Amino acid sequence: MSTYTPIASQTLSSAAASVTFSGIPQTYTDLVVVVNIPSNSTNDDMYLRYNSDSASNYSNTTLRGNGTTASSTRGSNTTGARFSDVSSPTTTTANAAIINIMNYANTTTFKTNISRSNNASTGVDSMVTLWRSTAAINSITIYPASGNMASGSTFNLYGIASGGPKAFGGDTVTTDGTYYYHTFLSSGTFTPTQNLTCDYLVVAGGGSGRSGGGGAGGLRSTVTATGGGGTLETAISMAYNTAFTVTVGAGGAAGVYSAGSGSNGNASSISGAGITTISTVGGGRGGGYGGSNGDTGGSGGGGGGASAGGGTGGARTVNEGYVGGNGAGQDTSGGGGGAGAAGTNATSGNGASGVGGNGVAVSISGSSVTYAGGGGGCRYNGSGANGGSGGGGAGATSLNGNGTSGTANTGSGGGGYQNANSGAGGSGIIVIRYSAA
Repeated sequence: MSTYTPIASQTLSSAAASVTFSGIPQTYTDLVVVVNIPSNSTNDDMYLRYNSDSASNYSNTTLRGNGTTASSTRGSNTTGARFSDVSSPTTTTANAAIINIMNYANTTTFKTNISRSNNASTGVDSMVTLWRSTAAINSITIYPASGNMASGSTFNLYGIASGGPKAFGGDTVTTDGTYYYHTFLSSGTFTPTQNLTCDYLVVAGGGSGRSGGGGAGGLRSTVTATGGGGTLETAISMAYNTAFTVTVGAGGAAGVYSAGSGSNGNASSISGAGITTISTVGGGRGGGYGGSNGDTGGSGGGGGGASAGGGTGGARTVNEGYVGGNGAGQDTSGGGGGAGAAGTNATSGNGASGVGGNGVAVSISGSSVTYAGGGGGCRYNGSGANGGSGGGGAGATSLNGNGTSGTANTGSGGGGYQNANSGAGGSGIIVIRYSAA
């Protein structure tokens, strides 16, 4: 992976008093400027100005040697960042310099550059210069203290990309050379070390089952697919040194038949300064025995079955998931809605319980992974239905049997219970990716 990238280059075709690089990309960690000035130039000391700032906002410290003696000088409140102090080039020797500009894109600290320059007849020097501004550097002007830089002078600007991740945060951080992937299995913070444009996957926690299967957590993504058949989301710009809050929703707690309990899943989100919060709704719990309806969620939970009729599948959140399936008579329950498909309805007359809706395959992590399947409904004193793809839990398979929990960190719904416990909803997940270039 390249870490040293050419940005711009200029060669003078005639003598000039200055050269400017403008519109500098803000996507690197550091900058390097390489300057070579022919021997027929008339310039003296060489300077930089950032963002056309000519006020007395610069200071520098110089170490100099000529092969015999060493010396140092200090300059304060100057109108430019000096980077060469080896005296004027003679008619037979040229002046060369390399300037490293650190952390140029940040907006919270003053900017520092270190330069090294030499002239074969007068010596070498090294300087440290401070620009007292918190502004990000978007232009650099190069100029001499007096006179002109000769025709044939060359100026090259390079960007230095980070050799490692460009942000902190996540339970795992991986790269394939094209992207960095920050995966959050639990809540935390994401803090870029430079300005970044980021793709994301945000999946909420799944709902638990009751009689009906639990609904999957809502799913939103900028890559491959979004829940509920919605359109892809738009990548977000995340600013340097800003701590963004990443909340991974827990799955709904397992329900207990004797208590008629069960829980909705919890929301997942990315929030912070400068962005619109990206949030997904937790999956709805399944409906209970007695014909109660499934709860609304990112994808609705399935309705519970009852001998006199079935409950209605829970409603969905648009662009996050699908509805839950309806329950039916003869104690057959509907499947929980998934991010990729609705839960199926139960059938009456000694029929079958509803299968959980399938999840959605998303390729944000470097490979295709399916998330947010709905939980399967149960059938009283019979076999429960399967959960949807992506980790949905299956309904209980026997009287007094437990439903299967949704798979952790998939946002899938739990399976329905029979006189025992339902499956818990699977916890959510958040993945943030950005270019490794």
